[in-house]
Amino acid sequence: MADDRGIERLDHVGGAPAEADGAGTRDAADRDGLGVYAISVAAELVGTGQQNLRLYERKGLLTPKRTDGGTRRYSETDLATLRRIGALLDEGLNLAGVKLVLELEAANRGLTEDNRELTEDNRGLKEDNRGLRKDLKRVRIERDSET
Repeated sequence: MADDRGIERLDHVGGAPAEADGAGTRDAADRDGLGVYAISVAAELVGTGQQNLRLYERKGLLTPKRTDGGTRRYSETDLATLRRIGALLDEGLNLAGVKLVLELEAANRGLTEDNRELTEDNRGLKEDNRGLRKDLKRVRIERDSET
């Protein structure tokens, strides 16, 4: 079937089109957190065994999404975490050390974001303060001119 510009379009068969469930409107951050990879695929993508992924979950290093049936589903964010775990293990850390590093890195990201927000708030307060000083100066001038 051709559209009004003469471009051939294949009819969608089965299920809702991707846009119907909001998938077409998801931003990159949403997609990064979407659990799409089965444990076997995730293990292959990061170059480790499935048993390691299960161990990392038991140790609290990551928590993959689960299907209604309980099957693990790993996201792009999970894969990045798994790669970071592998790099830390290669550096000689044990799993307890890896967990501490991951927690500290997450805390650091949170503090960096808090700092960014506070810096932005501070800019706004400085602008407000300048405006209030101008208003105060104007009020004083008006008051002094009345007396």
